[in-house]
Amino acid sequence: MERLGTGIGWRPEIADAVERMPGIDWVEAVAENVCPGHLPDSLRRLRERGVTVVPHGVSLGLGGADRPDAGRLTALAERAQALGSPLVTEHIAFVRAGGPLTASPHLEAGHLLPVPRTRDALDVLCENVRIAQDALPVPLAVENIAALICWPGEEMTEGQFLYDLADRTGVRLLIDVANLHTNHVNRQEDPAKALAELPLEAIAYVHVAGGFERDGVWHDSHAHPVPRPVLDILTDLASRVSPPGVLLERDENFPKPEELENELSAIRRALEAGAVQRVKTELRSAAGTTAAQRTEPEGVGAELFGEAGAGRQERTRGGDGELLAAAALGRPSVARGGDGEPLVEAWATRREGARGARGVAPAGAGAVRRGDETGAAGATRGAFGLPPQEGVDEARERLGLAQAALLSALVAGTPVPEGFDRVRIGVQARALAAKRADVVAKVAPELPVILGDEYRTAFLGYAQTRPMTAGYRRDALTFAEHLLSTGRPGDTRARRELREWWLERSGPAPRSRRPVHRLARATRRVLSRR
Repeated sequence: MERLGTGIGWRPEIADAVERMPGIDWVEAVAENVCPGHLPDSLRRLRERGVTVVPHGVSLGLGGADRPDAGRLTALAERAQALGSPLVTEHIAFVRAGGPLTASPHLEAGHLLPVPRTRDALDVLCENVRIAQDALPVPLAVENIAALICWPGEEMTEGQFLYDLADRTGVRLLIDVANLHTNHVNRQEDPAKALAELPLEAIAYVHVAGGFERDGVWHDSHAHPVPRPVLDILTDLASRVSPPGVLLERDENFPKPEELENELSAIRRALEAGAVQRVKTELRSAAGTTAAQRTEPEGVGAELFGEAGAGRQERTRGGDGELLAAAALGRPSVARGGDGEPLVEAWATRREGARGARGVAPAGAGAVRRGDETGAAGATRGAFGLPPQEGVDEARERLGLAQAALLSALVAGTPVPEGFDRVRIGVQARALAAKRADVVAKVAPELPVILGDEYRTAFLGYAQTRPMTAGYRRDALTFAEHLLSTGRPGDTRARRELREWWLERSGPAPRSRRPVHRLARATRRVLSRR
């Protein structure tokens, strides 16, 4: 995996500051906000300087029951090519539900929602990831998300789920340590346990971000400073492996450039602390191996162990200073396994161990014909086989019905499915409506200006009965239509401005501003009032 270094999320609001920041090796841009034929000047200049740019998708919905949309995959591929990116990234999440698969209305979440950690969801996700991998010109990495709610009846931990996903598809992982912290607070999941279960060799890079806690719930806002617990998780990860890249995310409430630079420095210190711990562990392990070799009996056994020990000494030769220098460059843990073995061998060894722990036969053991397995082996054939297609199709239907029921409860006010925490569902539903209002205000900034203080109250009232069925721009138009159809806003001037705004954007093309056309429209309005 290409080493990326230290980076920051590129956003238009901080574009100039990012260009001037020292020590920025790479940036990440939201894929949906980049037009391949019209790259922002800032991104173009960064690329010319040799700064790597990675497109980060948010709308593919790889964790959804439907197969990935071909148009969205094509758009993501175009952005990767336009930016000359070494990889692209997306999320392990679903963002829409309903439609023909479930014979129910199509619904958009406008947010990344968690997939259940079940065999059904894993089978569907693996097939969706393979479809995406086939359509993309560069490797794909997928990110663990922050979750406010838990699915009932989950069959795996997050670490196990991610391990099996990487094992079965070869996909790289984008590990967000802030999301591990979020799930620790909101779902009582142990970040250290998740890290211990991950295939660390599959990590493409790491996200770090801030958030805030309110009423016992952690909100992954990307609008606040990175807290100490998130940096501690980063240090824990760096004590296990040297990540190829680490990136600071900030999406709103942008501070002064100096504050962002301070956060990047804190991230580098956390990585260095983890590297020191990793080297100490490696030195202790090497010292223990040497001591064991000295106590081996003489003869043929000693001769064999002597050869093995010589190999180990050759790999660790040079003393503490050389090991520390190598760790700082990330060589021992990224390019080699824990004992210097090649990555593929290290991952294969860990995979067999994990399979054995779960009761799955190692490769070559038992020689059971594909399709005849039972239990865990049949459900998670992994890299040694794929689930029968009819089984994946049935899993899609079951997953689709479950996701549609949950999303309908969140955005359309239908009953909460059995097994979910109703209080948490209410918190998530309000958060989705608030985010929807915020994003619509960004994509249609004229609406808050026209409606003034009434905008937010009016939009939240509209959102309670009108779930989003398309993108945010369509949502803005539908909101305006809704207000106009009910005779709002009450102020005549504001209502006229809202109508003009809607007419300007609702047609197939913007209305002409030529004087003769404007006169014709005014004449029609006068005649229509007679």
